[in-house]
Amino acid sequence: MSNKQSVVVICPGRGTYNASELGYLERACAGKEELQTFVAQIDTARVTGKQIPISELDGAERYSARLHANAENASTLIYACALADFKLIDTSKYEIVAVTGNSMGWYLALACTGILADNAGFEVVNSMGTLMHKHGTGGQIIYPLVNEQWQIDTRLAQTLQSVVAKVNNRTDCAVYTSIRLGGMQVLAGNEAGLSALLEALPTEQGRYPFRLQQHAGFHSPLLKHITELAQRILPKDMFTKSQLPLIDGRGHIWQPGALEDDALYSYTFDHQITQTYDFSRCIEVAIKEFAPDKLIILGPGTTLGAPVAQTLIQHHWLGLQSKDAFIELQQAEPFVLSMGIDTQRAHVVQP
Repeated sequence: MSNKQSVVVICPGRGTYNASELGYLERACAGKEELQTFVAQIDTARVTGKQIPISELDGAERYSARLHANAENASTLIYACALADFKLIDTSKYEIVAVTGNSMGWYLALACTGILADNAGFEVVNSMGTLMHKHGTGGQIIYPLVNEQWQIDTRLAQTLQSVVAKVNNRTDCAVYTSIRLGGMQVLAGNEAGLSALLEALPTEQGRYPFRLQQHAGFHSPLLKHITELAQRILPKDMFTKSQLPLIDGRGHIWQPGALEDDALYSYTFDHQITQTYDFSRCIEVAIKEFAPDKLIILGPGTTLGAPVAQTLIQHHWLGLQSKDAFIELQQAEPFVLSMGIDTQRAHVVQP
């Protein structure tokens, strides 16, 4: 009988490499020849494509939103950081029973499960980042559905639903649910729709609604043209067999050995680009179908911790009822291990 703890691994999305993450990749790879080779291969491919090497971006003296946050650079930076973290998980201590991710994290999850080899994963992420940089349209706004204790607030949900309906009644506006993100809702829209939302939505918790910078209208029909461009340059034969169960943005589980390549390709380069990404459902399926001992969130960044916790609270997982209760659990015996937090990372990486 194995004494390993079972874990579901969660891959981060686009907005996770920020100023505080500068140097994350270099620190992760320090003294690890295999990871340094992995990064060097990505750098070589980037230079061949006349792009800035990710080691140069990560090693910059100062963070620049113009450079670090644009899709073409951020996507590959996050890919390298997350895959490095995945390779560092102590598999003598943890048994990975499934992998999932948020938004761009879907591409990372494909790489973690072996469906995309490292070089193919880079090609997908880099190509999609470049397409979004050059051809992305619309944008995203985030709004809460929970109170300060991360409990669902029906008033907020009703307000959001009402405002979105009114905005969409205008002929010049188009607004869609982009991501269900724990206690948050991410909305995609065209410029008229986003402006109308920002004007009509009441301010909540001193910071919402706010527009996510350098984000296009991900996971909405606004990006239908991206699916055609992606399928033109990314071939189906990049996909191989999965080594691990994979949970997609609908909560569907793709089991190893039971993958239909065409269906997975179609989901990846059509459905998940143009339809809502339900990260909340991903986490619900992860805990209810796999009942893991822990959840591990790959770096960089720490922004996925709150949506994961909010989802656990919604389902009263481990008896959780509030933000305070989650914090108490994390201090006593952490269930969620975020590799972007040094104290939690220490539990995951082999000494």
